[in-house]
Amino acid sequence: MYGACQAQQMLDLKICPDIWSLLVLLLCLIAVINLLAARNERESVQIAIRPKVSWSGSSVAGTVQIQCSDLCSTSGDRLIVGQSLLLRRVVPILGVPDALVPVDLPVSQINLFPGETTALWISIDVPSSQPPGQYEGEIAITAIKADAESPVQILSKVEKHQLYRDLKGCLDIVEPIDGKPLDEVVERVKSATTSLRRILLSPSFSEFFSDNGPVDVMDEDAISSLSIRMKLNLTVWEFVLPETPSLPAVFGISDTVIEDRFGVQQGTAEWYEALDQHFKWLLQYRISPYFCKWADGMRVLTYTSPWPADHPKSDEYFSDPRLAAYAVPYKQVVSGNDAAKDYLQKQVEILRTKTHWRKAYFYLWDEPLNLEQYDSVRNMASEIHAYAPDARILTTYYCGPNDAPLAPTPFEAFVKVPSFLRPHNQIYCTSEWVLGNREDLVKDIITELQPENGEEWWTYVCMGPSDPHPNWHLGMRGTQHRAVMWRVWKEGGTGFLYWGANCYEKATVASAEIKFRHGLPPGDGVLYYPGEVFSTSHQPVASLRLERILNGLQDIEYLRLYASRYGRDESIALLERTGVYFGPERYTFEHMPIDAMRGQIFNACRS
Repeated sequence: MYGACQAQQMLDLKICPDIWSLLVLLLCLIAVINLLAARNERESVQIAIRPKVSWSGSSVAGTVQIQCSDLCSTSGDRLIVGQSLLLRRVVPILGVPDALVPVDLPVSQINLFPGETTALWISIDVPSSQPPGQYEGEIAITAIKADAESPVQILSKVEKHQLYRDLKGCLDIVEPIDGKPLDEVVERVKSATTSLRRILLSPSFSEFFSDNGPVDVMDEDAISSLSIRMKLNLTVWEFVLPETPSLPAVFGISDTVIEDRFGVQQGTAEWYEALDQHFKWLLQYRISPYFCKWADGMRVLTYTSPWPADHPKSDEYFSDPRLAAYAVPYKQVVSGNDAAKDYLQKQVEILRTKTHWRKAYFYLWDEPLNLEQYDSVRNMASEIHAYAPDARILTTYYCGPNDAPLAPTPFEAFVKVPSFLRPHNQIYCTSEWVLGNREDLVKDIITELQPENGEEWWTYVCMGPSDPHPNWHLGMRGTQHRAVMWRVWKEGGTGFLYWGANCYEKATVASAEIKFRHGLPPGDGVLYYPGEVFSTSHQPVASLRLERILNGLQDIEYLRLYASRYGRDESIALLERTGVYFGPERYTFEHMPIDAMRGQIFNACRS
């Protein structure tokens, strides 16, 4: 999300000039940040900081210290900083804010540069079991003084009261432990330790830091006793987002890119470990990942598990409730002793005995263009259906065969693809680019389908559609990214596919600069970055666009809840009534309508 405040709420904060004449512009400065979240939901807020003058002798304008506290409810429940509350710095890619690089918690320091705005992205993950209620926390931003000498610090009454509350909060955590289970006692002690560490690292105690203290910069610089403190209020309501996403959103991960950049060879232990890391990391975004390898003519080998179907890891992957759909490979991923046909038959026979078989699909060809390619899809599908008549075949397309027109006009031929592929195909996945701004054409597509025979309509975006339509290209508006899923909901698609999440240019060093592929819009096919590009961390780094995809998928769960109570037509009316989404060229540019829509669903559906 953009952030809780709007332009009219942006304020200049002037720090007392007789101390050191520091002016800090906080673009997202508000007295209280109010957020609403369901359980099993992530909600985020963005804070922007811009220095008006320099208070450092170096090339940076100055350094600020960021401190975050746990979020606590009146009943003593907590959302712990570093676990449920995460802080990331927004780093530009091609001059556009996009990469979300993690920073240390509960205390971190960042440098501000003259004339530049620094953005922080704060995310709160609410566990499914979190008790509903009102939670309160605080974010403090403190300028670190460049001078070696610091003035005598005298706590104001307000600061003393805050210190009292913080210390009492620690006591409240550890006092009621008699008779509690050992794991709960350990968790409470950890939480109290985190809170005490935050207190000791606060500006109030800066003069007592030793040479071996936890924050090295404090050896040279003093900390201002004046902090910008923002209250963070979160309403957690009783609705729990389903662990298995209602809308299957299948996203591709290029195994070749992983092999090249991280220097791992297919079939080795390091290769399996690298793929496992990427798969598990993406699950947190309500995405069902699949790995892919491209061949000639847009033929594609797709697989969710790199292990054979009878391997315990495959069953672990496919049984994960966070996974809404999984891709079954048409042939072996890693060479073995089985013949290709025998391999396919054995895999299908094993998977059909599992309860998770209903999640399975085969994705064989990306955007077939001519009769030969369409016939290849039909032939492969026939082979699969010989072993599993109930197997689902997915095909992405934006046109019919160009050398054997199915109808007089291109769009009419596009609409006739289901009748051409039937009965070999079950999931018809069409490009949103074909529709343009003509939502009325959706009914022509749906009319051709046979849902009573298990046929589904999914959609996808890639190079197109372009601005102003919803897509995930770099430089598009935040609501434009989020609107991709609003469009899916309004049009009635039952699934979504995205061709690639890590498809940047080839590199053979993990820390090599990220370059987008030539000929594609910036950001197309790249939704996260290698952690090694930004630090020594091996964890992937999410993009802002990936976070907004998560927002959109969570919005679908809200709309589905509302539709279960009041009907699908009323949920679409709510999208329009709140000004969130009317069509691919008419949707909100601001965040307030989104808050209004979510708030109305909260008020209408809470117990």
